[in-house]
Amino acid sequence: MNCLVTGANGFIGQRLAERLSSEGHRVRCLVRSPDKFSFLSILPGVTSQIGNLDDADALAEGVRGCDTVFHLAAFAKPWSKDRSLPYRVNVTGTENLLKASLKAGVRRFVFTSSAAVIGPAPGVEPIDEAFPRTVPWFNEYEETKAEAEELVRSFNRNGLETIIVNPPRVYGPGPVNESNALTRMIQLYATGKWHIMPGDGTCVGSYVFVDDVVSGHILAALHGRPGHRYALGGENLTFRQFFDALAELTGRRHWLFPLPVSIMVAVAKTMEWQAAITGIPPLITAPWVRKYLNHWGLNSRKAMTDLGYNITPFREGVKITLEWLRKEGELK
Repeated sequence: MNCLVTGANGFIGQRLAERLSSEGHRVRCLVRSPDKFSFLSILPGVTSQIGNLDDADALAEGVRGCDTVFHLAAFAKPWSKDRSLPYRVNVTGTENLLKASLKAGVRRFVFTSSAAVIGPAPGVEPIDEAFPRTVPWFNEYEETKAEAEELVRSFNRNGLETIIVNPPRVYGPGPVNESNALTRMIQLYATGKWHIMPGDGTCVGSYVFVDDVVSGHILAALHGRPGHRYALGGENLTFRQFFDALAELTGRRHWLFPLPVSIMVAVAKTMEWQAAITGIPPLITAPWVRKYLNHWGLNSRKAMTDLGYNITPFREGVKITLEWLRKEGELK
């Protein structure tokens, strides 16, 4: 493939660029500045295109000669001082890239959405891509990703082969920062610095290893059915099962304080109030708290059947992640 990758500096995007390079594909990465490309520049067959999703000329040059586009760039933070930023990046930016791709004759466009657009599940049983969502959006991220999905589907009807992938909670080796929150949580638990059990610990989530998500992207580009979306899920676990697995694999069972929803929401609202005054982003907002205290189990059977997608067992993925954290000096 000759491909453009947006969001290549992100958690999933970086791993995707590395995998594509290792498999001999030619990769162009859309990055906002040369310093954002320093790590990627050492990868064979990887070049940069300086610009952003608002820059029509940069997008036109970025997709020139490409047969495949992987669009991972997104605004996924829980809060922004600029209230227009989530829509401008997630919706308008996606539309700009779709237009450039169609005009340039790109064959396949793989859009990274989120499993949050599909759910939540009404109970502990996992849901799939066909689940008809009936509850309102919890936050701007979900809402703008859903609108972007509609744009992606409309361009498929206009002649661009588009495929949507919907990963849930992703963890694994990668930058230990807010874009890799689960790995950060694993690190904090392993070092005895995490002591919170969200709610009563019974809410279900789908936890997927980052390399599975990367494989799912490439499989979607090669074998996905145009106009379809694929849930790239992992193992479905309650919060209690999640922390039990961490205790087993780290050999350390830490005391966890069950934090009621009302307290979590109150703390989040206080953070939002402080952010409005100081401009310092809150760690989490009330809508995001409410989101994570629902069931988000995911069924990935369609991706397995159509794409040959496989799921790494959670304990195996966490073991790899812990080994990587030790190697990187993150477990002191």
